[in-house]
Amino acid sequence: MSEMRLFFSVVFITVISVLTASCGSSDNNGTQEPPPPNNESDVVAYVTSASQSMLFKSVPIPFSNKDNMSPYTVTLDPEHKFQQIDGFGAAFTGSTCYNLMKMPADKRNELLRETFDPVNGMGYSYIRISIGCSDFSLSEYTYCDTPGIENFALQEEEIKYIFPVLREILAINPSVKIMASPWTAPRWMKVNNLTELKPFNSWNDGQLNPKYYQDYAEYFVKYIQAMQKEGFKIESVTIQNEPLNRGNSASMFMTWQEQRDFIKTALGPKFRENNIKTKIVVYDHNYNYDSEKPDTQDQGSYPLKIYADPEAAQYIDGAAYHAYGGDKSELLNIHNARPDKNLYFTEISIGLWGSGYQFGEDLMWNLREVGIGTLNNWSKAVIVWNFMLDDKHGPYRPGGCDMCLGAIDINSSNYSTYTKNSHFYDIAHLSKVIKPGAYRIQSSDLGIPGLYYVAAKNVDSTFGMVVLNTQTKEQNITINDGAHTFSYKLPAQTVASFSWK
Repeated sequence: MSEMRLFFSVVFITVISVLTASCGSSDNNGTQEPPPPNNESDVVAYVTSASQSMLFKSVPIPFSNKDNMSPYTVTLDPEHKFQQIDGFGAAFTGSTCYNLMKMPADKRNELLRETFDPVNGMGYSYIRISIGCSDFSLSEYTYCDTPGIENFALQEEEIKYIFPVLREILAINPSVKIMASPWTAPRWMKVNNLTELKPFNSWNDGQLNPKYYQDYAEYFVKYIQAMQKEGFKIESVTIQNEPLNRGNSASMFMTWQEQRDFIKTALGPKFRENNIKTKIVVYDHNYNYDSEKPDTQDQGSYPLKIYADPEAAQYIDGAAYHAYGGDKSELLNIHNARPDKNLYFTEISIGLWGSGYQFGEDLMWNLREVGIGTLNNWSKAVIVWNFMLDDKHGPYRPGGCDMCLGAIDINSSNYSTYTKNSHFYDIAHLSKVIKPGAYRIQSSDLGIPGLYYVAAKNVDSTFGMVVLNTQTKEQNITINDGAHTFSYKLPAQTVASFSWK
């Protein structure tokens, strides 16, 4: 997990009272199902308001029969394509899967179907899991805690909790992609620093001993192969979760120089030798490269420095980012410098720090900065942290986050009733209308104040568009795709996802 130095942007809304919604409440006991598209309408909109007066409410909209030259028109250009989308989702940590497995089987299946069903559900399509433990696991472990790579073995915690949940998800949507990230290498592979090279038998901090580069590369290979035998294809791996964060409850410090050398001398060749097609993704940390720390002053533009070495770059698909420091514009900087490499957004959490969690404020901020914002800056995927935590913010590891919230928080007194937080809807608004394989397309307006949006064309030729109104008044907007036009009065501080052919 991440350092809880979550920065706060301009607050779009005043404190909003949580209202009981006419279409269901955020504490809905798992009964709220996303409405199926209305096949009789030209366009279907799914609408969520900051006040929670609407929670993914389905609204049918007809095409307009007349040209609309309104200054509040957003014009799409389907021929002007950008990146191809991989998907949207959340992290399924040990804590998440533990909570899910405590649920009655029928209620768990109902929730997972609502979340992952690509037709009748929200269509979540990309999840992140840990390679070994994270700060949201039930215990500390790797797959090789006894020295010697020959001692590699999958662990009971995953077999008991994570694997059953993954199997249920894939039974609902076999196309769901899985990204895997380690929080630490096995402790026997770690040293205190790369000068003294003293053994460092600790779950947090330390660095990977270059002596064990080949063993650690074999660790990744064995993990991917073992998961494949269990029925889980690993789409992508990051080399290290938050490599510039020494302080997490499970962590390992890893500079760009170390990732470069590990990939080009060990991991890349091992993948090639074993015909591993899993994508290698570097970095996986904050936009600002934790530049305020004394030992990270030379870590700026981390991925670009690795890409500068062609021996390493040949094996690398792209880079991943978190939003706990810096700005999303860094994605555009990296893309412009290396447009041949992909970008992924892999983590942001919600919680009780700062002024506390508020559904509406977070819905607005995360869709503007993360959902819409990272897509418009070339990200191929958006994944948020912790799909489910309990009402005590856990289970979590000592030293980890004790005030984080999940996309869903479950009542630990019965493991049946739960609250859908803003992150659940953030991802739902993206995944419902923008499908894996879609291309982001050009969208523009004449300067509509307070309006943020992203548009895509799906592989089935449908259009998907997510539009956020951060104004305190409704906006009457018009969408024109070159062949069709429709209008909608988007309420104040509301997000709408549109789908149409």
